[in-house]
This record gives sequence, C-alpha cells and structure tokens, in this order.
Amino acid sequence: MAKSPETEHPVKAFGWAARDTSGVFSPFKFSRRATGENDVQFKVLYCGVCHSDLHMIKNEWGVTRYPIVPGHEIVGIVTEVGSKVEKFKAGDKVGVGGVVGSCRECDQCSNDLENYCAKLVLTYNATYFDGAITYGGYSDLMVADEHFVIRWPENLAMDAGAPLLCAGITTYSPLRYFGLDKPGLNVGVVGLGGLGHLAVKFAKAFGTNVTVISTSLSKKKEAIENLGADAFLVSRDPQEMEGAASTLDGIIDTVSANHPLLPLINLLKPHGKLIMVGAPEKPLELPVVPLILGRKSVTGSGGGGVKETQEMVDFAAEHNILPNVEMIPIDYVNTAMDRLLKSDVKYRFVIDVATSLKTD
Repeated sequence: MAKSPETEHPVKAFGWAARDTSGVFSPFKFSRRATGENDVQFKVLYCGVCHSDLHMIKNEWGVTRYPIVPGHEIVGIVTEVGSKVEKFKAGDKVGVGGVVGSCRECDQCSNDLENYCAKLVLTYNATYFDGAITYGGYSDLMVADEHFVIRWPENLAMDAGAPLLCAGITTYSPLRYFGLDKPGLNVGVVGLGGLGHLAVKFAKAFGTNVTVISTSLSKKKEAIENLGADAFLVSRDPQEMEGAASTLDGIIDTVSANHPLLPLINLLKPHGKLIMVGAPEKPLELPVVPLILGRKSVTGSGGGGVKETQEMVDFAAEHNILPNVEMIPIDYVNTAMDRLLKSDVKYRFVIDVATSLKTD
C-alpha cells in the first residue's frame, strides 16, 4: 500500500494544496525527504505565483496529480546542508526555480541547459528520482539538490525578487540567446503582464530601444513613464502597426491568449526573430510567406538552466531590476487565483510564506 504524502518521507512539511480541478486551496500536511549528502534544506520565506500555477491547479494541461502544492519562484534561508554540499551553508540566502532535477549527463545538461533535459524533474507535480511526487514553494520548507539551488545576491530584495526565478529567467534567457542584448537594437515586447514588464526591464538594461505592443491603449502611460519603454503600439490599430513595419530586430511575445502572428511578423526587419514565451492553449496560425520573404523566424524559449539563472539574478542585482509585485498572505491565494484569471495584478503576486503560513 502506497504511503500518504504526510508519511512518505521523514521530514514533516506544511503548505497549501489544491485537491481537485476546482483549484481551491486549503491547508495540507505532507513530508519532505531527509537532507541527503548533496541536498540543501531551506526555510521558505517567499514564493511567487506564476500563471502556470493557475493552469496546473485546474488541470488545464491534463497532467495534474492531486493533491498539488504549486510554486516554483521560491526564496528562503538555508537551515541544513548535506555532508558533500560545497556551495552553501546554513544561513545563506537561496532560491529554487522551475527545475529540481535532470539527468546531468545529456548534451543539454552538459551545456548548462538542464531546463531542456528530456529527464528534467519539475519543482512540483513531477516524479522525483526516488519515486515521490514533487511539491513546490507554497509550503514552509524545501529540500533540493545543491546543483539546482541559486545563490541569492545580498543586495537583491528577496520578497519582490522571487518572481525572477521564473518570469525573470523566461524573458532574460531569450534576449541573451537570440542576441537581443546589444545596445541600440530595437526590441518589441508583446503583452505587459508578469513576463512582459520584466522583458521591458531587462531589454532596457541591455541598452536596447524597447517598443511595447499591447491590445490596450490604457497601458501606454505605464509602459513608457513607469517601465521606461521607448515606444508603444496598439496591436489592434492597423495604421499604427503599418507605420512601424520592418522596424524591430526581435520581439519577445509573452501573451498566452490566442492572437494573430502576422501583424507581429510584419513588424520585424529582415532576419528578425519572433520569440514565443507565452503558451496559448490552442495552435496559432503561422503565415509562412512573410517568413520566406524576409528570412524571418518564429521560435520559442522556455526558462533557463541553472548557470544562466544565477547569471540573471546577479545581473538583476547589479542593475536593480525587480518585478513589480503585490505581497499576499497564503490564505489569500484563492482570491489571488481569481484575480490572476482576470489579469487583475500589477504584475505578480508573491506569497509571504514565512509570516502567514500557520500550522494550526
């Protein structure tokens, strides 16, 4: 007979879990593995709320295993390390993002791209190497192999900074990989949400000229005056879009709703790249002729490896880049999910786990 989540491992843990497709959270007792020789155990202080958490708790991608404890933007303080751990000690500030395991042997792992490993283990709702289901950061403590733990910079706020571990690396990585990190380039950002606002901040820090592309004119002031974008286009305005045709070297598309790609492709210069980091539920129509005529490309990018994630948080600390967040107690998480569904947050919820998570 299989053990319960509460008794599967020796270390008692506590969090909030969704137990069925309603996605409603309630307190949940479970267990973590004992700190192995290569493991880092840490007390969770803050955990960001990612839009993918919303998809997962409602089983919208058809892979959810209940009960589910989400959270992959996790920061905290080390409480214990294994005998072979070299990078961390008790008291260190650390973080864990979307991946807690990989094969460590394939070409992707050998090139510091664990996020593309065929055997990667996600931080929650996955099967770890010991056969147990992984649980995320909506909980009081974490245990992770030191390879997948990020050293948190001393001068980077832990509360507001937590979403960097997903939203941050998801936008930083494609800007770097596709060469959109050079001063003077013209970079477009589609959508001004949790991902989009960070794409603007990173692109500006790289010295590029940033154009925000949105369906809503109401976001123009925010984009330019508060986030520092250089220009703003309303994607539903054909004249505006036509006037900006062939002006962008690359575009980071953060939108997860279904939307047409042709107007965006037309904004690209020849050889330009449209990079998808949002995940629409239904396939998008791809017009091929404009790609051929301009040697343009439509591609995708998902997260980043451990090395690049460390590079990203260090860059954020150096350039004072922090997400715009709304701090919430954990018992507000059901309301937060309802608001997230309506895009009613600027721009990321962060759960104050240490202060608000009570076991009684």
